[in-house]
Amino acid sequence: MTENDKVHIYTDGGCIPNPGVGGWGAVLKYKGRRKELSGGEPRATNNRMELTAAIQALEALKQPSKVVIYTDSEYLQKGISQWLPNWKRRHWKRKTGSVKNEELWRRLDELTEKHDIEWRWVRGHTGVEENERCDELATEAIRRQREQDPG
Repeated sequence: MTENDKVHIYTDGGCIPNPGVGGWGAVLKYKGRRKELSGGEPRATNNRMELTAAIQALEALKQPSKVVIYTDSEYLQKGISQWLPNWKRRHWKRKTGSVKNEELWRRLDELTEKHDIEWRWVRGHTGVEENERCDELATEAIRRQREQDPG
């Protein structure tokens, strides 16, 4: 299988302030096609938005796929690759208490069972075109949320 046979997903999320109004963005690329997704929440955290971006992107896939997900979130990348197995083994508990954003981690875990996923961390704001676009999408989503709920 070549890189062209995989779905490449770029994700980003953020809040202004954190916690605060949240937005997320995702760019999906597959065999020359490109799809952009975004959304937001009036009250969220950066971490919730990072998770939501990955979840929404994976939910957009119509069939099980080989996927490469690029994220600038160490929370997401380490959570899925290092922390999640231990959380599951401990019945969704951490050494120091409950798992934050448990419902999102559970949903992401379900989705990872459907796809063959490789997770790649990228440094944010370093000129990676699709990562920069995800940041723009998340920022636009925050702006839309503020217009809907200016209070």
